[in-house]
Amino acid sequence: MKETATEETVTVEPPLPPAPGAEQYPSLALVNSVIAVPGGQFVDLLGTPAAANRWLTDRGLAPVDAGMRDMCAAQLRSLREQIRALFASRVEALPPLPAALAAVNDALTRVPTAPLLQWDEKNGPYRAAPHPTTEIVDHALATLAADAADLLTSPAAERLTACGSAPCNRYLLRHGRRHWCSTRCGDRARAARAYARRTRPTTDRTG
Repeated sequence: MKETATEETVTVEPPLPPAPGAEQYPSLALVNSVIAVPGGQFVDLLGTPAAANRWLTDRGLAPVDAGMRDMCAAQLRSLREQIRALFASRVEALPPLPAALAAVNDALTRVPTAPLLQWDEKNGPYRAAPHPTTEIVDHALATLAADAADLLTSPAAERLTACGSAPCNRYLLRHGRRHWCSTRCGDRARAARAYARRTRPTTDRTG
């Protein structure tokens, strides 16, 4: 899927609310950070370093002054596509792409998970996970990858589905029979079905 639009070139008015489950699982929010809009365009909430920094800051994954660079934003977008591929494989009951699995596992192993021994001159020894500024992006990627792994291996994965209203490309955690990520998408799907019924040939309706 080619995603070249940025949040500066295409806007969604009013903005879509988070899809069901996206506030609980940051990896779901990550996958949904590129939004298909009518006309074959995309809104990419990670389209620039500043936008990527803002997205991470909003989720407590980076400080406001992290100074995101192009390469860092590109790494985040790359992980997004690999997690999206894994979500698609899970929803469609298809084998996962090896590259997608490798990318998530690579992100998981980039940073140490065990709290290391630190030593403060004033208070003495203590244990804490290292989190220097230079590793902010690696920690964010590891956190998002771990969240995706948790989601895919949890009972909630049974409720993972793609929004059923074209052209929407967002994923959600289904509640009941709902297959739409927002009221807007639900209204659009119902309108499309009503239009299809009105325009169906008479012979099809009576036959």
